[in-house]
Amino acid sequence: MAIRPLVFKFGGELLEDRSQLATLASAIARVANQGVPLVPLVIVHGGGKEIDAALKGAGIEKRQVDGLRITDDATLDVVVTVLAGAVNTRFVAALAVAGVRAVGLTGADAGCGLSEPAPRHRAADGRSVDLGRVGIPTAGSDTTLLTSLMDDGFVPVIASIGIGRDGRLLNVNADTLAGHLAARLGAKRLTIAGTTAGVLGRDGSTAPVLDAAAIERFVTDGTATAGMIAKLRACEQAIAGGVGDVLILDGRDESALEAAGTGAVPAHATRIAGLKTCATSTGM
Repeated sequence: MAIRPLVFKFGGELLEDRSQLATLASAIARVANQGVPLVPLVIVHGGGKEIDAALKGAGIEKRQVDGLRITDDATLDVVVTVLAGAVNTRFVAALAVAGVRAVGLTGADAGCGLSEPAPRHRAADGRSVDLGRVGIPTAGSDTTLLTSLMDDGFVPVIASIGIGRDGRLLNVNADTLAGHLAARLGAKRLTIAGTTAGVLGRDGSTAPVLDAAAIERFVTDGTATAGMIAKLRACEQAIAGGVGDVLILDGRDESALEAAGTGAVPAHATRIAGLKTCATSTGM
């Protein structure tokens, strides 16, 4: 694959409303179908709110720490049903209607999300927490299928479910999986799209650029909480793995998504890159 791919991660909150989903799919189609040759894309998605609703309907308690879901066997069954069944299929269908040659996958397919059980998590408040059936992607994950699909003009759409070497399924944080795959694929850019305009400071304004030191300050001083901590750690992993840069932006903003797909930096987004690149972009 001569052209470095783009990896997009979409939060599940962007995929619930069918009208919003259709608008999102149209924006992705414009990114996917631009230029000759086409820029290869990989999409990773979550589905947190729908999982929460399904857990509530099943009478299963939701438990999280630092934005990571604590997953027992019953919770994992719900996660797989929602992500691989409802959300992934709905997302792929919307992309197909918009003109994207999307292929629905999970991390279990061809071992692209090979994972190992997560170690006990050291929480921001100092606690040591067992996450249960949660996986951490490993260097042994095989991205051959993803590369083959992209080479043939398809767009892999991956639900954030991993697989262990023993064949057991594992719940993998979608930001973590996206960061891992972006690094494994040598992505030019990872774009993490949710419902906030980047990483917000204490005053509510978007931080335009973050480096490693700034990320650590955001985490340790409590500015970044819950899911944002997982996002920032995924960004660090992607950059350390050689990804060109990472954008965190509002996925409801079509112009921001399209800008991210062309290599531009949207006005209301946070860009994370290597220390040297960040210093250059901020004039330091």
